[in-house]
Amino acid sequence: MKARPHRVREIAAVFLKLGCISFGGPVAHLGYLREELVARRRWLDDAAYSDLVALCQFLPGPASSQVVFGLGMSRGGLLGAAVASACFTLPSALLMILFAYGVTFMGDLREAGWLHGLKLAAVAVVAQAVWGMGVKLCPDRARASLALAAAAVLLVVPTAIVQVGVIAAGALIGWAIYRREVPINGPAATGLVRGHLVAAAALVACFALLIILPAVATATGSRGVQVFDSFYRSGSLVFGGGHVILPLLRAEVVPPGWVADDAFLAGYGAAQAVPGPLFTLAAYLGTVIHGGPDAWLGGVACLAAIFLPAWLLVGGALPFWHLLRGKAWTQAALRGANAAVVGVLLAALYNPVWKEGVRSAADVAVALAVFALLETWRLPAWLVVVVAAAAGQWLL
Repeated sequence: MKARPHRVREIAAVFLKLGCISFGGPVAHLGYLREELVARRRWLDDAAYSDLVALCQFLPGPASSQVVFGLGMSRGGLLGAAVASACFTLPSALLMILFAYGVTFMGDLREAGWLHGLKLAAVAVVAQAVWGMGVKLCPDRARASLALAAAAVLLVVPTAIVQVGVIAAGALIGWAIYRREVPINGPAATGLVRGHLVAAAALVACFALLIILPAVATATGSRGVQVFDSFYRSGSLVFGGGHVILPLLRAEVVPPGWVADDAFLAGYGAAQAVPGPLFTLAAYLGTVIHGGPDAWLGGVACLAAIFLPAWLLVGGALPFWHLLRGKAWTQAALRGANAAVVGVLLAALYNPVWKEGVRSAADVAVALAVFALLETWRLPAWLVVVVAAAAGQWLL
């Protein structure tokens, strides 16, 4: 589909607005998208929207951002997809880059009270994610046990490759347990099925880059290529929502000394206070890693790297999803993989989030209060993060 100029302008305006107001994480984002584009503008019907959401939940990467890409593609082809993704991401990316400059100029942050408050906000946010995902994705003994086993393995061997391994093992176990229990549902009708040859090329490129980038980084010794490869790999391996990027990215940027743990958790806390996708944490980290007046270019490069696999995957998978979605083995494997993802996040809640943030009984009290504001009082995440930063600065 060749996008008409007025459609591109429409796509840009709609998704820039959504990027400015979409607080609350990926689930809230999907609600905003449905209200604006299905209920109000009628770009597509509920069946097609549900089909797109199901695909993006199945693929690794940021689900709400992938839905944005698919919606832009349905409205304006590849150009529409690119414009939609850029506009939806721009507000939060800009704020995170500005925050990175502020953190860089502040120097040593280890004793900053507001930073300690952000760490405690991260404890509450990740705990809420573990609780919510656990209730939804681990409703029976088998999946709850799988999540706890995955967490136990990662607490003992906390590496990126093991994180991928436990998710793959979860998918295999889910297939073995649930393949005869999952009802088979036919795919919803959708206008997104087209361009199989181009789609196949996108999928090949996505997986080829996982091999090519490390080889180029090793051959050249270029730090820029190494950083791009780390963010691309992290974006390729995230299942289960934006919060799961926390342990993967930390494993890539903290051990090599690119980003200190304090600065990493400060960025993660700040990411809760801005609208749009949590993956814009990459813009913050890239800016911190590169440093200097032109550091924002590094932030943009890392942002592109972490989103690129998601764009390639959703663009490549859309034409084929209708062939797979109704398969019982697909849904069964997804049940196990999602349970393992809960375990990944549970392990991250302890290390690094709890270990880095909680140092006293007063810290526990603040973290519990922040969790109550999020889970019981349902205050928006950005407001809770501001409150936690203030509490850290004035009370702790």
